[in-house]
Amino acid sequence: MNFDPRTVPYQKTDHHLPLVPPDRFQSQALIRRFTDPPNWRPEFQAEPRFSDRSLTSASVLIGVVMRERPTVLLTQRTKHLSSHSGQIAFPGGKADPDDSDPVFTALREAQEEVGLDPRCVQVIGSLPHYTTGSGFVVTPVVALLGPGLSLLANAFEVDDIFEVPLDFVMNPMHHRRHTVSTAGGSRQWLSMPYHDGTQERFIWGATAGMLRNFYQFLATD
Repeated sequence: MNFDPRTVPYQKTDHHLPLVPPDRFQSQALIRRFTDPPNWRPEFQAEPRFSDRSLTSASVLIGVVMRERPTVLLTQRTKHLSSHSGQIAFPGGKADPDDSDPVFTALREAQEEVGLDPRCVQVIGSLPHYTTGSGFVVTPVVALLGPGLSLLANAFEVDDIFEVPLDFVMNPMHHRRHTVSTAGGSRQWLSMPYHDGTQERFIWGATAGMLRNFYQFLATD
């Protein structure tokens, strides 16, 4: 897309929506939620296509680091990559032909990108597919991670590895709604800017859309 998302004003936040009860961020509560899911519907499933490439299967790992205040593991992609360069993203990527399933893809990609040992990952479930404008059909795989992780960024793909508090990205007051007009038409999207005390982490697009679906999944009674 030929625009800088940071420069697009937001129209509103979703402050009217309910907060996720804090006890739902605990490990056993998250496991129970996937074991016995609520009757819910994802809000964001497909972006307007801006590429005519064939649809490609991919997976990302939504890793919840079980600290005293749980966090979500995220990366800053390098600027030279052909897809979603420079953006904030979950560890992940496209499926290889010999990957056994979307979980395998997510774990393999997370190990390649940030050095995450699959033996340290407790996969608890998946969210519905999310199709990006660039043609990736993404399976978001949700997993619990221990706080003592040893990570190392793959310098070719990842500029930075960081964490954002789960209760921040699950708070609809921090979900900003944007609309931008491009040559291909109007596009609506969310952002969830987070300032870590040193710099702003501008979460938007597909990553924000999948986090919004995760919010809907956790907030539904």
